[in-house]
Amino acid sequence: IWKCINSLKEAGYVIDSVPNKGYKLISTPDILTYEEIEPYLNTINIGRKVLYFKELDSTNNKAKELAFNSPEGTVIISELQTSGRGRLGRDWYSPSGNGIYMSTILKPDVDPVNASKITQIAAAALCKSFNEFGIKSYIKWPNDIIVNNKKVCGILTEMDAELNQINYIILGVGINVNMEKGSFPKEINNIASSLKIESGLHVNRQKLISSILNNFEILYNEYLYKKNISSSIKICKENSIILGREIKIIKGNETLQGTAIDIDDEGVL
Repeated sequence: IWKCINSLKEAGYVIDSVPNKGYKLISTPDILTYEEIEPYLNTINIGRKVLYFKELDSTNNKAKELAFNSPEGTVIISELQTSGRGRLGRDWYSPSGNGIYMSTILKPDVDPVNASKITQIAAAALCKSFNEFGIKSYIKWPNDIIVNNKKVCGILTEMDAELNQINYIILGVGINVNMEKGSFPKEINNIASSLKIESGLHVNRQKLISSILNNFEILYNEYLYKKNISSSIKICKENSIILGREIKIIKGNETLQGTAIDIDDEGVL
């Protein structure tokens, strides 16, 4: 028992002990293990297996490494990423202890051509959760969440598939949760922020990550069993930061300019 208590103390649990009487749990640390998020989790599959790491190069990389031998809904979480990635190979700033860096292994029985819809489902779940925490957020199609015109969250979806079959989809999410002002690198300081900076609230990461997984499973099940993402699209449209605005779309060497009119039922701008 003494060895177990010491290992818990090393993990950040504050435990008092009295000789010949026993131990008392005083407080629990702000960590994202399954044991800490489970009390807030309402899901059936998503997040029911959590692999927690203090440090990884990338949660997406680890998820891809484990995907074939892991059940759907497995979530990889790391306190720190040394090589966090965004879309188009961009770096994702991932300091320890203040963010949420997670990747979920999905194995939907759908045509690979429909895999991109997962990003819209995730964006809707994230936006819904942030709003539930009293933080008004907006979706910058297709994969960024914005608060007060600053990016606080990004989504990176990667797929392994054959011609007519998805082997797995890795849904990577990076959220700037409790970073303080001035903590971001200079090159992104004007465009990136955190939920705490923009709302003035210190956010409970355990409750937030559980809320996101809860909302995601509801919207994901609609996709799996009803073969549509109408609820996700409704959330994405109601909380869009680009609809009705002049925008620029960069596709490789091609640049398109125009007005963002709508997001269709398939999640396409």
